[in-house]
Amino acid sequence: MLALEARTPLGPIALDVAIEVEPGRCLALAGPSGAGKTSVLRIAAGLLTPRDGRVTCAGRTWLDTATRTSLAPDERRCGYVFQEYALFPSMTAVQNVAYPLRGRDRRAKAHELLERFGVAHVAHARPATLSGGERQRVALARALARRPEALLLDEPLSALDARTRASAARTVKEILQEVEVPALLVTHDFAEAAELGDRVGVVDAGRIVQQGTASALAAEPQTSFVADFTGAVVLTGTARPAEAGLTAVDLDGGGSVLSTDVASGPVAVSVYPWEIAIEPAAGGGTPQNHLPARIATITVVGNRARIALSRPQPLVAEVTAASAERLALKPGDEVVATWKAAATRIVTR
Repeated sequence: MLALEARTPLGPIALDVAIEVEPGRCLALAGPSGAGKTSVLRIAAGLLTPRDGRVTCAGRTWLDTATRTSLAPDERRCGYVFQEYALFPSMTAVQNVAYPLRGRDRRAKAHELLERFGVAHVAHARPATLSGGERQRVALARALARRPEALLLDEPLSALDARTRASAARTVKEILQEVEVPALLVTHDFAEAAELGDRVGVVDAGRIVQQGTASALAAEPQTSFVADFTGAVVLTGTARPAEAGLTAVDLDGGGSVLSTDVASGPVAVSVYPWEIAIEPAAGGGTPQNHLPARIATITVVGNRARIALSRPQPLVAEVTAASAERLALKPGDEVVATWKAAATRIVTR
């Protein structure tokens, strides 16, 4: 078990977090830049000492500010994969992996790790000549060389190009499933956190505002920040009781929507773009929410079309490219955005 508690000022924000990660599991901390995510990794690794805090792993105390206990980074037995991988440029791949090892057979062990990660063919190449995916695999091999008690990963996919990211993500996922140590990963991308983490903690201004499985966070965000971060459309308004046990939310700027959630007073509502359908302005359908809007932009990605709608508050729908083509949608068209009351979540502002 990796357990960490920390409270410390970080420039304009105050970090106040408490996490636990079980062996063989990965907790992904996700949030915007400057939220304090990397500082949590640095505290775990011994690269940053908080004002108040405690870190324990595998039954040992790595840090306890109350008793002035603080093991040096090289005493903590953690593998750290930095955002830019931090490979030694003057060393070959095999020398990088062998660096933290001891003993006469350390080079042989390094070769074994490179073989395991599918990069044995670049053993004698220097980092500058490697692709992004190869550098990532070498960095992971080096992080696991000492058989760490915890694995720390800082934005493991951010230094890769879009073409390499998918295969690199599979590699990281496979490794996280293989190693029987707690893993702590940070990212600014919720989709990446959902793919790599068993649990996700959403970090905002130094605090974990919600933690759970990615599907639970997406289905039931507890705040408008979490809803927005997980990719939902967030609209603000005032809630009041409506017929059939529903709640009506009168939106700021005009219009109203219905939700199966119960609330009253100032609220935010969230709905995911793929829950929203687009109908011609004169159309009518069975969904309970109908908001008139004008199409601002249409972006086609693969077989999906992301439609930005102009209203007093931003609204985005995601439909199939075939649907957009069938409806002959184009910027400037007046349309109606529709979705079900059951798809509308009410969250705190």
